[in-house]
Amino acid sequence: MERSFSIPISRRDLFKLAGLTAAGVVLSGGSSHVNAAENTSGDTIKYADKKIPVLGLVDVCICGGGPAGTAAAVNAARNGVSVGLIERGIALGGLGVLGCVYPFMDTHAPDSDTPYLAEVKERLRGYGIEPFDGVTGQTWHNPETLALIHDEMCAEAGVNILYQAVLVDALKSGNKITTAIVQTIAGLAAVKAKTFIDATGDAYLSRMVGVDYERGYEKTGNNQPLSFRFEMGGIDTERLYQYVAIDLKEDWCKSKLPYFEIAEAMHRKQRYKLEEFMARGVESGELTQDEAEYMQAYTIIGKNGVMSMNCPEIPVKFSATDPISYSKAVTFGRKMMRNIARYLINHLPGFENAFISREAVMLGARESWRVKGKYYMVEDDYHNQSRFPDAVCRTAWFIDAHGEKVSEKLPAGGFYEIPYRALVTDKISNLIVAGRCISASFILQASMRIQPTCISIGEAAGIAAAYGLQNRIDANEIDWANIPAYKRSYVSQG
Repeated sequence: MERSFSIPISRRDLFKLAGLTAAGVVLSGGSSHVNAAENTSGDTIKYADKKIPVLGLVDVCICGGGPAGTAAAVNAARNGVSVGLIERGIALGGLGVLGCVYPFMDTHAPDSDTPYLAEVKERLRGYGIEPFDGVTGQTWHNPETLALIHDEMCAEAGVNILYQAVLVDALKSGNKITTAIVQTIAGLAAVKAKTFIDATGDAYLSRMVGVDYERGYEKTGNNQPLSFRFEMGGIDTERLYQYVAIDLKEDWCKSKLPYFEIAEAMHRKQRYKLEEFMARGVESGELTQDEAEYMQAYTIIGKNGVMSMNCPEIPVKFSATDPISYSKAVTFGRKMMRNIARYLINHLPGFENAFISREAVMLGARESWRVKGKYYMVEDDYHNQSRFPDAVCRTAWFIDAHGEKVSEKLPAGGFYEIPYRALVTDKISNLIVAGRCISASFILQASMRIQPTCISIGEAAGIAAAYGLQNRIDANEIDWANIPAYKRSYVSQG
């Protein structure tokens, strides 16, 4: 079989790591049964009574190539360790590319851009996409360009990417993960590593190996509602701007074309001029109340006449953590999408010749599973603007828990920090968690879940993973504050 995951590895090194599992490896996925990886032979291992290939041995294996995972991969590799990045799709960037979630929201925190995040924005400029509108603070980008930038940064850093690979299992020895089992285009395969980073968004790797977790709101059990974003082309954005900004005098979006957005969200404190427009669709029977409840759209820089539709918001009865409910949400959401698009085409000036040009290839999950780590972040950390000596980044994005609570913003210039201890657990010594599934309550997670913050968390995870290996410190015992300041992506202001 031809190797598709080209990682230089000596036979001696392969057998050295294989020896960790030869005596028997715990296979943990929430039940108490134990399976053994049995014997290894060359570049194969015995798994589930099958001999499967080992695609590579790396220092750091990152599961999930979204905003956090890609940042972790590049930064680990830049710090001198070998990296394997496992991605279930064929593009890096996660929701920011595959899920049509753009632009990036603003953290509202001063000086919150960590070096990697600042570099991504600068690279967008290199492709002729100015990410700032000068008013909102949002990072406007183009998904196809962002995917290319991720590829380029990984290639330059020497990251080994395994596309179209789904994490299906993990093997561990004692309190260490040894192997990720993945489904590839050629079948099951294994990736061995010394340190693992869970950037799946759903804490999938963490849950497999027995890390404690939560899901949904502690009071109701509900996840935040899913979304099914899409793009519409053929829009006369000049006419749309005239109608919404000039005729309706909607001043909610302060920026002007080519940076323009429209929105309405019923039952919020903010009153939008398009609420009455959407309500008329309910009265006429063209829209359901669920379809009219939330609608938002953004222009896409570099794609003239195209807008990213931040809707529909799928009813909360559909769960982000139940596979059957999630699957039904796809079908339900696609019907909502078509109804919303049809209504806009028939009634909203500027949309007369519009059409659906792209559907996201994944639902937008604002929240699903969250690990319980060494530090558990709570709502008080937001309101108290908590500072930590081991902080890896800062944010001030408001508590934005759709369907449950939308909180007031922090005072101008205010922010809170996220500690490294929220990225690691007591149970697994060589695991770091990055992205929206770090250790936090449902309400606090609603603030830290935005893409720039997840990127900065991933950046720190990659730096920490490399530092720990080079200094023989377990990932969950690293003191971020002890890493030399020039190596850290963020130094606490507390």
